[in-house]
Amino acid sequence: MRILIVEDEEVLSKVLREKFENEGFETEVATDGEMVMDMVKKTKPDLVLLDLLLPKKLGIEVLKEMKLDAEVKDVKVLVLSNLDDDQDIKTALALGAVDYFVKTQHPLKEIVEKVKEHLLIPKTK
Repeated sequence: MRILIVEDEEVLSKVLREKFENEGFETEVATDGEMVMDMVKKTKPDLVLLDLLLPKKLGIEVLKEMKLDAEVKDVKVLVLSNLDDDQDIKTALALGAVDYFVKTQHPLKEIVEKVKEHLLIPKTK
């Protein structure tokens, strides 16, 4: 399974990449919103882990763009953001995100388990 991690904080993107690779995922990383569409089309990920506060193009714009593009609209998008406002969460889910996590409220292990759940991968003990 392949995941595209869209995260501009270098330390966090590195930690996420290591964690998912240790769990057997292939990973790619995009560090700004403008990179995402090209990378999604090129790498064909099973899921995009998307931050909303990104340089060059906000994550919410990336999500809108993905869901309007027939080639990539079915790629699952899980939002991982520092934005914890109810309206941000509702907007992302209404636009087609499969789930929404606030970075400070969820440990990495929980995020990995949710990704596996959305990709229908059995839980490991």
